[in-house]
Amino acid sequence: MYKEGVEGGAIRLSGTDRLNLLNIGLMVVSCGVALFMPFELFLFAYAILGPAHYLTEISWLQKRQFFTPRKYDAWLLAALAVMVILPLTATTTFGDQERSQAAAYTLIAFGAALLLILTDKLLVRLLGLIPVVAFALFVLNPLGTVGVLVGVFVPTLIHVYLFTGFFMIYGALKERSRSGYAAFAVFLLCPVLFLALNPAVWKPSAYVVISYWNNFSFLNMAILGLELPRTVAEARAAMDQVFSSGTGRTVMRFIAFAYTYHYLNWFSKTSIIKWHEVGLPRLIAVTAIWIGSIGLYVYDYALGFKFLFCLSLLHVYLEFPLNHISILGTGRELRSMIWGSREVVQTKAVAAKRQRIGRRQRA
Repeated sequence: MYKEGVEGGAIRLSGTDRLNLLNIGLMVVSCGVALFMPFELFLFAYAILGPAHYLTEISWLQKRQFFTPRKYDAWLLAALAVMVILPLTATTTFGDQERSQAAAYTLIAFGAALLLILTDKLLVRLLGLIPVVAFALFVLNPLGTVGVLVGVFVPTLIHVYLFTGFFMIYGALKERSRSGYAAFAVFLLCPVLFLALNPAVWKPSAYVVISYWNNFSFLNMAILGLELPRTVAEARAAMDQVFSSGTGRTVMRFIAFAYTYHYLNWFSKTSIIKWHEVGLPRLIAVTAIWIGSIGLYVYDYALGFKFLFCLSLLHVYLEFPLNHISILGTGRELRSMIWGSREVVQTKAVAAKRQRIGRRQRA
């Protein structure tokens, strides 16, 4: 861990090290609470931290032109998000048709985001979109493995866990930060602990069970490999798997940890990314909407979820370009480390060989 200096026997850490240590602490706390109160933790984080995250990140992304080369590039991603949102807000179920639409538009948005950051040439973008759209609309099976992965997991766990992991390791690699590597290791270790530890959980109240089951249980059932229930008996069996089984608790602990730390990680970096420096009028508007969203959740959790889901999905789609940048950047940094190490080894070998030749010539 890099040390800025030592004064009076006290070690001074760099700002990056302090941030990484803070995030390790946030992960430990999130993991600990998720072990005992996973459903309660998730509902709290989603209702309180979630809206604040969506609002501040969308504002921050807009200030940076959504990390795309052209000013209006992000409009395509926003339009695709709206095409998913409108049908979902008009129904109370997440059936086969909704999953099909979500999977297709999510794949198109993810592929389009990659094209947006790779080139600003319109013709190249259009040609690149053809196979993406063709696969999404005509080949992708929303009920198959790829369809479930794209439609269900990309906007949820892949967004909050996998992409967060890429942000963390990309930053650590760029800084060559040992504390960053340590934080990433803790990030990977926490889900493993959920497999190894199974303490007694706080029994969720009826409000918690109903709020979670009606709004989020599709994610747990997808992980557990359960079909959407069509009868009362099937619903009871599925609820028992989600809320009472050991596997169900393990799944919920991971979901609660992933979402909670995803939000906390964002707010922990305020001093670095400066998402709050947007001007007083916008900050007031964001705060007012956030307070209003909390009021909706307090009044009726299902109502709050329905309205805030729109904002959640929009921020997921608008973040796709930044996700690609972090993924590609991680690859570049790893190549730099590997090839850089090889060049150093080769340089040292050449230098040693020259020294041996020089000694022989002098002899």
